Amino acid sequence: MRVLSLSLLSAAFAVTQVSSANAQTLAFISCPIVRDTSSVPCWLSEFEGQLYYLGIQTDVSADFSPPSLGHKVLVEGTVAGERTEICGGLVLDPVKVSVLPELSPECNTLLMAEDRYELPFEAPRPPGPSAGRLAFSPPPPPPLPEPPFSERTFEIPYDFDGTVNFQSPRFLSPALTYAQHVNAKRLEITGYRTAVALSSDEVVHERESLGTIRAEQVADLLRGAGLTEPEYVVRGIDELEPGGPESRRVTIRVIPGA
Repeated sequence: MRVLSLSLLSAAFAVTQVSSANAQTLAFISCPIVRDTSSVPCWLSEFEGQLYYLGIQTDVSADFSPPSLGHKVLVEGTVAGERTEICGGLVLDPVKVSVLPELSPECNTLLMAEDRYELPFEAPRPPGPSAGRLAFSPPPPPPLPEPPFSERTFEIPYDFDGTVNFQSPRFLSPALTYAQHVNAKRLEITGYRTAVALSSDEVVHERESLGTIRAEQVADLLRGAGLTEPEYVVRGIDELEPGGPESRRVTIRVIPGA
């Protein structure tokens, strides 16, 4: 089970909330809220009396992974200067939503549909494989390079305190394909763990050794996919690295063969 630790660290990090003429960056932990509509449910969350729009209910092919009732979420996002509203909540764009593992039965708010909150989306896709109207197809991959090949680094992003999930293959696949294409002689895989400064002046940090866990898991997945010839250099940076979602990552450096 993942462990979430909250502590008041007065001097460790600056508060995440930043105000300017154009944008406001927030990080907060709150219950997710689902609002029904005539087209597709939307997800919201509340912080300091303000509702924020997170995204729509869709499948794992989309960039936004819907949360679930019964668990709190860590929300990291930016309110655009124009303060656009969808579903009654201010839009956060970009936004990253991480579901926290502890059960929170108080997170059970379901709002009924209202005509004023109609969404310009088609109805939910029919049952079956992810190829319906709310399935999102990634752009085609770029063409593979011709020799001579160069070193290339790929990044695998993570939810807060998380390991690989249903979205991870879309980030792992390009690294695997490139390593196979260039007959890689070495893979340098590095995992990181982070701390997030909340807008409430608190700091949350990921569990110990998570950088190592992430790096080793990625290495195991690549070996399991048949990439067994390269030398693997696997390490975790388990010291807390302050930052936002982009800091929660594994990097894969691919060194081509001769």
